[in-house]
Amino acid sequence: MGGGGEFTVFNAHAISTSFSNYVGLLVFFGCSTLIVIILFLVSVVGGSLSFVFNVEKLSTYECGFNPFGDSRMKFNVSFYIVALLFIIFDLEVVFLFPWAVQLFLGIDVFGFFVMVWFLIILTVGFVFEWINGALDL
Repeated sequence: MGGGGEFTVFNAHAISTSFSNYVGLLVFFGCSTLIVIILFLVSVVGGSLSFVFNVEKLSTYECGFNPFGDSRMKFNVSFYIVALLFIIFDLEVVFLFPWAVQLFLGIDVFGFFVMVWFLIILTVGFVFEWINGALDL
């Protein structure tokens, strides 16, 4: 009772209405769980059947050749550097696509020069890596 002197009764209708808002979410989770279980069972059954019907799958090497070198050979670090540089410069292109769309839909002068500045910085970084030999194998 306290300050207001009012006693609130448990309102079951308000709670059932709030749960009805989440029925779609529960159906979504149920369907996605069912799909995951079905796909998992299909892959387990299909994988075990492929070993029964294909003896080559049980061999160590599917290609048919015996290994002719050590499987733990060292790779040159420059391959990894080139791969990382490719990923970095490839991801920068993602910023160019929305800008190119907006360029033809009508972009203001500030937006144009911001992207030009971004391209200048990107080009300076690329030239710096080229001069330092990061792209040489």
